[in-house]
Amino acid sequence: MAISVGDQIPNVKVMLAGEKGPQEAQTGDLLGGGKVALFSVPGAYTPTCSAKHLPGFVEQADALRAKGVDKIVCMSVNDAFVMDSWGRDQGAAGKVEMLADGNGEFARALGLTMDATGFGMGERAQRFSAVIENGVVRELNVEAPGAFEVSSAEYMINQL
Repeated sequence: MAISVGDQIPNVKVMLAGEKGPQEAQTGDLLGGGKVALFSVPGAYTPTCSAKHLPGFVEQADALRAKGVDKIVCMSVNDAFVMDSWGRDQGAAGKVEMLADGNGEFARALGLTMDATGFGMGERAQRFSAVIENGVVRELNVEAPGAFEVSSAEYMINQL
C-alpha cells in the first residue's frame, strides 16, 4: 500500500552522494526534521529526469526556500556514485541533496515502485514529489505513468 498524506515517512537505510563519497543515512533522520521537498525520479540521466525534473528543482531552489522549505532532496533507485555524478552535472550542489536508494528499499517502503524491466531498468521508484514536515507527509503528488505534471518544482511551489 502506498504512503498517504498524514503518514510518517518510513525509516530506511539509504546512501547520500557527497563530497567525501557515499555516506550512509537513515530516511527518518534525513527527512524527519523541518520542511523537506522530496522528489523522486525513475532514473538518473534519463531524458525527462535530466531535462526537466531535477533542473526544475535546482532552478527553483531559492523560491522553494522562500516558501519555507529547509531541504530539497532528489531520490532515485541508482547508486550513490551515479547520483553524485548526475548531481554535479546538473549543478545541484548546495541546492539539492542527492539520495541514492540503490536497492529500492525506500521506494518499496513508500509503496511507490514501478516495473521498468521493459526498459532494462528493473524495479524503480515512481515519479513523485512530496512535502514532508517533521517526518510527516503533508502533500503527495504521484505522476501517472509517463507523465510529468504534478511532481514538478513549480507545482510544489503553488502548494506551499
